[in-house]
Amino acid sequence: MSQPDRIENEAELERNGPPANPRAVCNACKRLYRDPRILPCLHTFCSECIGQLEPFSMGGPPRGERPVVTVLCPTCDSEVDIPPSGPGALSTDHLALDEVFLETLVADGPLGCDLCGEGGAESRCEVCCVNLCGFCCQAHRRQKRTASHSVRCLKELKSAGRLSRPVLCSLHPGQELRLFCQPCDRPVCLECAATLHRDHHCSPTRDVVHRHGDRIRELVSGHLRPHLGHLKASLQKVEKSQDALQARVDATANEVRGFARGYASAVEAHCLSLLHRLEELHVQRRNQLHLQRAQLQQELVDVQGGVDFAERLLTCGSDAEILSAKAVTLKRLGSLAEGSRSGRPAAVAPDDGSGISFAASEPAGQVGGFPVVGAIVSKTVEVSKCTIEGEDLHTSREGERAHFLVVCRDSAGERMTRGGEHVMVSIVHKGKKDCKAESAVVDNGDGTYGVSYTPQEAGAYSVWVCVRAQHVQGSPLALTVSRKWRHHSGTFHCCCFCSSGGSKEARCGCPGTMPGGFQGCGHGHKGHPGKLHWSCCGCTVKNSDCLPQSVLDAVSARGHLRTVEL
Repeated sequence: MSQPDRIENEAELERNGPPANPRAVCNACKRLYRDPRILPCLHTFCSECIGQLEPFSMGGPPRGERPVVTVLCPTCDSEVDIPPSGPGALSTDHLALDEVFLETLVADGPLGCDLCGEGGAESRCEVCCVNLCGFCCQAHRRQKRTASHSVRCLKELKSAGRLSRPVLCSLHPGQELRLFCQPCDRPVCLECAATLHRDHHCSPTRDVVHRHGDRIRELVSGHLRPHLGHLKASLQKVEKSQDALQARVDATANEVRGFARGYASAVEAHCLSLLHRLEELHVQRRNQLHLQRAQLQQELVDVQGGVDFAERLLTCGSDAEILSAKAVTLKRLGSLAEGSRSGRPAAVAPDDGSGISFAASEPAGQVGGFPVVGAIVSKTVEVSKCTIEGEDLHTSREGERAHFLVVCRDSAGERMTRGGEHVMVSIVHKGKKDCKAESAVVDNGDGTYGVSYTPQEAGAYSVWVCVRAQHVQGSPLALTVSRKWRHHSGTFHCCCFCSSGGSKEARCGCPGTMPGGFQGCGHGHKGHPGKLHWSCCGCTVKNSDCLPQSVLDAVSARGHLRTVEL
């Protein structure tokens, strides 16, 4: 494009804004292309814009040659190499030049003549690529060198909406690139073929364009078009996944916000419930204190009146007066003294609220479907109400681990729901004071305390169980420790025949034999226990002591079969 034409285009761009055809605009400077060049990534920019790109890296050239500059494409960020001679060595984008000219055709305002610069352009030489006024057009056609050039009317080009013009040689202006040099793999003009490429095989462009065009079409239709379809389908899937992900995240965020609002409401309702419960306890305990205070005040008045009357009677009364009032005085003072002996005043334990606390981590059920924690704890341990439970309270065996449970309860006899109490257990042999059974206490956290112990000697023991240094109900307990189990030497089975695998010599403790020479017992004979039993002693309880030899001898003397070890 000529200098006047470029200045006019830039002025037109400033007046009318960006052009309607984006293919005519450089993506770097956002203006109409000026000397457009094609980068190796097939993106086109102005030659001047390419020269202004910051080098990404510079390769080491051979000695004496200019370095190869690598830049990043402003459109795709690909690394592309710029020839050592500069952007001018890149291929010219003639299609971009056509788009620029078409843009100038459809733009409002007259075009100036590129030759004289005065008259308005009416036609265009497609060979020289210049706009001509009427006078310059006639002169252009009269000149011998340009008489054969194709000159078309600008109105005709505007109505056609496209531009078909020859591509001219950059070394020989006016010469069209009609030949293709196969060794150099580039189009050339007739003068280039006669001078620079005279030893090369050059063919007309119309003869080779189909072969090279077919290679491009094969790559596009055979490989790139299907790949493009796959890429578009994959991109659609990714975009749908992005939309689905965003929708899922938004829905989950709404769920979280709804949950947070509901949970906050549940926590607030639970807080109000706790405060209401605390106020109820306050009123209840306050009324109890008021009642205790009124009772104590009344009892104080009664005792004080009795004492004052008795002291005044003894101090001021005569013998006759004392004896006259003796009966009623003694009756009244006796009733007052009876109350004192019963320990009523000492039994008064004012509730100072020390048993009221807040257990932040204690589960409190659900409020509105949301689990909440935190409870007002108002129970206090009443040692006299605490109990001991378990199977190993009174009997156990030496060397075996035994267990029982200490249950802490409040004044109403209800089990405490939290732990933390100081529980002490001591198990001492009654006959040997220095003999103790080692014990361990485990706080279960629910008001119960598991106690385990292992007595090492048989005999009678005392079990002391204390909570807050006070004996619980039933403490101390009497514990009897029996000796170790007498282990069975036989087999716990259904019959001697089964347990011995059919041995004729196997015998059992039950009175019976099998026919056929078997000495042991079998199923269903007379004297069979009818259930599983030990082959060594005939005992039918699996967890039992083995009968001593004296018992076995007595059994054998009565006619029972003697037991032998299988």
